[in-house]
Amino acid sequence: MGNAKILPSDPGRLFLPYQDAWILDTSRLKLMEKSRQIGISFSTADAAVERTAPVQARVDQWVSSRDEIQARLFIEDAKKFAQIFHEGAKAMDLGLVVLDEQKKITAYVLKFANGKAIHSMSSNPDAQAGKKGGRILDEFALHPDPRKLYSIAYPGITWGGQLEIISTHRGSANFFNELVEEIKHKGNPKKFSLHRVTLQDALDQGFLFKLQQHLPADSPIQEMAEPDYFDFIRGGCADEEQFLQEYMCVPADDEGAFLTYDQIAHCEYSAADRWEMSDAGTDPDGREIVEIYIGYDVGRNVDLSVLWAIERYLGRFFTRKVVVMRGKKFSEQEAVLYSFLDLPNVRRACIDSTGLGMQLAERAVEKYGYKAEGVRFTGPVKEALAYPLRAAFEDQAIKIPRDDKIRSDLRAIKKTTTAAGNIRFDADRGPNGHSDRFWALALAIHAAGKPSGPIEYESAGERRFAEQRGCY
Repeated sequence: MGNAKILPSDPGRLFLPYQDAWILDTSRLKLMEKSRQIGISFSTADAAVERTAPVQARVDQWVSSRDEIQARLFIEDAKKFAQIFHEGAKAMDLGLVVLDEQKKITAYVLKFANGKAIHSMSSNPDAQAGKKGGRILDEFALHPDPRKLYSIAYPGITWGGQLEIISTHRGSANFFNELVEEIKHKGNPKKFSLHRVTLQDALDQGFLFKLQQHLPADSPIQEMAEPDYFDFIRGGCADEEQFLQEYMCVPADDEGAFLTYDQIAHCEYSAADRWEMSDAGTDPDGREIVEIYIGYDVGRNVDLSVLWAIERYLGRFFTRKVVVMRGKKFSEQEAVLYSFLDLPNVRRACIDSTGLGMQLAERAVEKYGYKAEGVRFTGPVKEALAYPLRAAFEDQAIKIPRDDKIRSDLRAIKKTTTAAGNIRFDADRGPNGHSDRFWALALAIHAAGKPSGPIEYESAGERRFAEQRGCY
């Protein structure tokens, strides 16, 4: 089964060489920069069992996962290895255990006959405080505050145990990349054992062969050889920056980006969050949303049309809907926009009236009056839209979906200064649009910042000067 050309050195072994190297490394401090979905968390679960199940084991293991779902999956993997290799250890899955009721800290716990246990928790750094034993910090760079997590977790191995840090990159300014740079170029003062496995490294050691053994016979991946699979993964990424960062261990450059990865990550909903509103304008719990604001960036064939709806609540912005359209007729786009403007709790919509969007914006204003406003993009207007959006991310006053294409759009905007001293906000036009999600969100925040109610419109001549002061 499968068309893989590179077989592992020992096809019958459960783990590939890079997984074995990670499992067998007994260094006090270990760090893995890795590609996504190559089985590192799986092999880490095996190593955790190997350290915790034996009768002579001295310490517990404390695992920090990306979210509660991943925390549970880690214990499921650990339980499988306990059953396969340590049947006599009588591992008992205790399920979700409350560690601190006051702070609402919980963990999924796998307890062994020797009294030691693996505790798998979500990303709250406070959960690591005061615990003694081994530390596994999975998806480290994705934590809201990796530096704080490290500072709290590190003292826990004073009386024994390893500290393992595992992650893909999340920008050059992230503390994870600081650790990697310190190891590689600054003499490794903390004495980490560094492992690095890219997608290409994994493929060269037989990863595709292993993957094809687990996939159904009708999976299209069965027909691929290693170069085909590499191109398949690369082509499915939102952009080249995402591919290099997520699969090739090359951190995205935060220097030139208008928004850093950390700023974006801090404001993303967790995987378990229910955030989308209903067609009737209620939140996932059925609560009627009082204030909804809409941003609408207009495209047709090349660029996307994106409608972004946010709720303003207690000074923060909560994404409640993101609608992405490609190649839709303007009549179809208009119908989508009007379905939102018809909601009584939609207070205001700011609509891109540049070029193709001019007629759509004008018709919305005619139909809905001050509830709709056209915004014509110019250099000063883009600047007035972009900075409030960045301020919302800097203040962590916004929540957005966790989505690769959204993240790519937000990252793609670059601020440059022309020879004449003018500020420009540009993004390369690619298969996933022209940062249309960025501008739709910026328009929604602008709509929320404008007072509700009628606005006196100015003449075209006056508006040219007014563009220096705001968005029209």
